[in-house]
Amino acid sequence: MLRTHTCGELNAAHIQKEVTLCGWIQKIRNLGGMTFVDLRDRYGITQLTFDHATSIELSEKAQRLGREWVIKATGCVAERHSKNRNIPTGDIEIIVEHLEVLNESLIPPFTIEDESDGGDELRMKYRYLDLRRNPVKNNILFRHKLSIEIRNYLNNIGFIEIETPFLIKSTPEGARDFVVPSRMNQGEFYALPQSPQTFKQLLMMSGYDRYFQIVRCFRDEDLRADRQPEFTQIDCEMSFVEQEDILNTFEGLVKHIFKTVKNIELTDIERISYADAMKYYGSDKPDARFGMRFTELNDVTQHRDFKVFNDSELVVGFVAEGCAGYTRKQLDSISDFVRRPQIGATGVVYLLCMENGSFKSSVDKFYAQDDLKAIADKAHAKAGDLLLIMSGVTEKTQKQLCELRLEMGNRLGLRMAGEYKALWITNFPLLEWDEDTMRFYAKHHPFTAPKPEDEALLELNPGEVKANAYDLVINGTEIGGGSVRIHNKVLQQRMFKALGFTEEAAQQQFGFLLNAFQYGAPPHAGIAFGFDRLCAVLSDCDSIRDFIAFPKNNSGRDMMIDAPSAIANEQLKELGIQIKN
Repeated sequence: MLRTHTCGELNAAHIQKEVTLCGWIQKIRNLGGMTFVDLRDRYGITQLTFDHATSIELSEKAQRLGREWVIKATGCVAERHSKNRNIPTGDIEIIVEHLEVLNESLIPPFTIEDESDGGDELRMKYRYLDLRRNPVKNNILFRHKLSIEIRNYLNNIGFIEIETPFLIKSTPEGARDFVVPSRMNQGEFYALPQSPQTFKQLLMMSGYDRYFQIVRCFRDEDLRADRQPEFTQIDCEMSFVEQEDILNTFEGLVKHIFKTVKNIELTDIERISYADAMKYYGSDKPDARFGMRFTELNDVTQHRDFKVFNDSELVVGFVAEGCAGYTRKQLDSISDFVRRPQIGATGVVYLLCMENGSFKSSVDKFYAQDDLKAIADKAHAKAGDLLLIMSGVTEKTQKQLCELRLEMGNRLGLRMAGEYKALWITNFPLLEWDEDTMRFYAKHHPFTAPKPEDEALLELNPGEVKANAYDLVINGTEIGGGSVRIHNKVLQQRMFKALGFTEEAAQQQFGFLLNAFQYGAPPHAGIAFGFDRLCAVLSDCDSIRDFIAFPKNNSGRDMMIDAPSAIANEQLKELGIQIKN
């Protein structure tokens, strides 16, 4: 070892001990007769002291050092006269007796400090430098700790980690695949896995009844803060279980993570149906840290003279408590928010419940005071509250009002960092209809089992079939999802038929799975958690990129290595790919 200690472990107990440290120079302070150097490694910072009176040569050498130079320093630990209470090593300093420059550095393109002056693109281009900063380093260490706790927990309850292939077969369902051309089988392609779904089901048929894998997955889809083209998921599957067993097992995992990583005792996770999530929150991943649940108001708003409500499929609103004193400017800002292109509403109706018992509304001319009172009573709005109402086609209106609810939660400080509310969402629709292609698609994936009582509807009324599926949501972010799987060949064939597959197409795409069902497939179910999202939510961060060592930008590019990039014509020829002139 080049060093005897790290830059984060020395304290008063080491005084008068000779040590050797290695690291990067964080700061240099030249005070004439004394030079102070802050030396940094991933464990912390230690102050090095060079005394001109003790060694002119060593002092002059120290004055020639630069930021981010890599050095090795040997010296004696001494009590620091001006102590720094902000760092663990702040009681001591090293009186340097020997200095060796291991490598020099160019001036970094941005300051490598907690608060950097580098923008996102610049820091992404020099990610290896960005990773030296404490906030990024701490996120990477947090991710590591979380992965260890997950592995320990699952190992202790009998799960085994098994790797599945990265080069697999492309399938038409789900997101777009990343495809990989085969040199040895020209004209044919592998796909990178969107998840190990079929392989973990095959492992259940092989008798490995408790499987998990912290695995890289790939999806060629449009990106945003919580998406990357390659991401990591905690992939799990169990045999001889029902939905309740999965929920209990992985509720235990989530509670264990919160306790060991955050020292938070998470309460029992509430379970609500997909229908109720949409009805009361307008979202299948609601943020339940605060109230403002929706109330449907059709029966007390329609059949008056207000055509907008009368012509709407849904009239729905929520109460912002204590906001009846909002000014006209504040109310206008709410209207401006819902008219943003990202939300696309034409406006919002407000009803102010005044302290004197009267009501003011943006639709006063259409409704008498008694009518407005009936609306307020239906929504459980009391004196001093503000009721916000939107209307239109059901699903679109629910989603628009959901965005307004989250915005009001932000404005009122109700979405508090450090507070966590987890939900299980159950009873999803098995299928969803797409108007563009005029066919059904799987809400989760084609291997999700329908609720047993709904199996008969697969042919009669596919849109009404409920899935034996469940999602875990924390603070409005979908953290994981899973389902009881189909383990019967006939039922799987019926599912493929409902999705528009011919028998030939189903056999071509998934024949290996259908064949496996004929050799004793056990009942099985599973779940997959987004590991990157879990890291972000537990750390109250909006972007998963902060927890990935080398992420892509919003265009799917790696700014550091400049990928994707063109490849040489010779490589294309080897792959049998035609080159365009």
